[in-house]
Amino acid sequence: MDIGNPRYKNQGIHVVCTLFTVRDGEVKVLLVQRSNKPYTDKWMLPSGAVYNDEDCETAMKREMIEKTGISGIYVEQFHTFSNPKRSPLMRMIAVGYIGIVNSENIKIKKKTEKTQNSEWFNLADVPCDLAYDHREILLEAIEIMKKRIMKTPIVRSLLPKYFTLPELQNVYEAILNKKFDRRNFRKKFLQLNLIENTGLMQDIKGHRPANLYKFIGTDEYDVDIF
Repeated sequence: MDIGNPRYKNQGIHVVCTLFTVRDGEVKVLLVQRSNKPYTDKWMLPSGAVYNDEDCETAMKREMIEKTGISGIYVEQFHTFSNPKRSPLMRMIAVGYIGIVNSENIKIKKKTEKTQNSEWFNLADVPCDLAYDHREILLEAIEIMKKRIMKTPIVRSLLPKYFTLPELQNVYEAILNKKFDRRNFRKKFLQLNLIENTGLMQDIKGHRPANLYKFIGTDEYDVDIF
């Protein structure tokens, strides 16, 4: 490597986090609204540049705290985005992460030094013109989620500790963009022995109380769920 070669100059690294949660029975993603250039006023995924003295995961956690106030989240790296033109300022490689948070007791900063707002968006309501290539990153993250939801207990991090079967079904339908027959979903999932009835009930206005379930076991699974 010839460090004097001008083709190596003016390059940097972005970390970008696609953070999912569930609220009101819907899978949502966290977006922040930029207040500085480029892409002023545009929505984007929480992200930022990596400092020279930190690794990518440390940078991602720092950026999440600085731009959203959220810490202690589950994350996993899923893809690298390297289009030379993805940033108008300079060559910036983006390292993508998927984050999962429980919807209970999550508070986000509405405004920071570099953002003017932050909101949870239903996947169907995400603006088409996200900053940078963040729509591409989001779509890739959703596809990874579709695969992970079939192979691991990752969905447990998207639900409260105790949940109803309709809430569980809503998560799968939202992520997979597919409708399931209620009875078949219930029967198939219970046969997998991945969840158990807690004996607790949830009052639902205008309906009969619903049974509350919880996940059992912690190991990854590889089963034909649907």
